[in-house]
Amino acid sequence: MANSILTNSGAATALQNANAIERNRDVLGRQQATGKRVNNAVDNASAFTIGQILQGDLKSFGAVEQGIDNARGVLAVTNAAATAASEQLANLNATVIAGQNPGNTSEQQAIINADFQAQVAQLNQTIQNASFNGRNLLSAGSTSLNVLANIDGTTLTVQSASGFATQTANLGAQSLATPAAAAQAFSALQQTQAGLASVLGNVGADTRTLNNQSQFLSILNDATAEGLGAIVDADLGQTAVRSQAEAARGQLSNLTLNIANRQPQSILGLFR
Repeated sequence: MANSILTNSGAATALQNANAIERNRDVLGRQQATGKRVNNAVDNASAFTIGQILQGDLKSFGAVEQGIDNARGVLAVTNAAATAASEQLANLNATVIAGQNPGNTSEQQAIINADFQAQVAQLNQTIQNASFNGRNLLSAGSTSLNVLANIDGTTLTVQSASGFATQTANLGAQSLATPAAAAQAFSALQQTQAGLASVLGNVGADTRTLNNQSQFLSILNDATAEGLGAIVDADLGQTAVRSQAEAARGQLSNLTLNIANRQPQSILGLFR
C-alpha cells in the first residue's frame, strides 16, 4: 500500500499484536492467581465440564466415606461390648460351675444363685449400652446395617448380632437354685458363649471389610484428584516463564507501535 496519513497498516498490525499479547497476559495472570488453566467454560468447555463431573465425584467419595466411618463406629462399639460380654461370660462360667456342686448348703446355693442373676443383669446392661448413633447390633430385633460402599451405588452389609440377645435372654431365664438347675444353666451358658464367639468373628470380618473398602476409596479419591489436576490445573512454572516472555513481547509491541505511529510524521516531512 502506498504511503498514507489516513491508513496506517503498520500501526494497525502493531495494535492488534499488542491487544493479543495483553489478552494472553490476562489469561496467564488468571492462571497464576487461581492455580488453574481452566477456570470456566470459556477457557475450555469440554475440560471444564469434565472437571465439574470429577469434582462431583470427589464430593461423593467424601459422602461414602462418612457412611463407612459411621458403620465402623457401630462395629467398634459392638466389638467393645462383645469383648466385655466375653469377660462377663467367663465369670458366669465359674459361677455356674460352682452352682453345680452338690455339696453346697442351701445358703451357699442361694448366694450363688443371686450372684448369677446379678451377673446376667450386668450382661444385659452391656448389650443395651452397645449403641452408636442410634444403632445397636447386639439388641434383640436389630437388623443388619447396609452401608454404601462406592459412588456407583454398591453396598456392604454389616451383620446383625440380635441372636446373641436371644441367647442371653434364655440364659437369664435359668436358675442356680439347685445343682440340677445349675447343670441346665450351664448348657444355656455354653450356647451363649458359642453365640458370642460367632458375634466376635462377624464383627472382625465386617470391620476388616470396611477398612479395606475405606483404603480403596482413598486410592480412588487420590487418583480422581490427580486426574482432575491434570485436566484443569495450571503448570505454574511454565506459566511464570510464559508471563515473562509475554511481558517482553509487550514491550517490543509497544516499541513497534510507537515506530508505526511515527510514519505519518515522516510523510508530512515530504511537504516541507
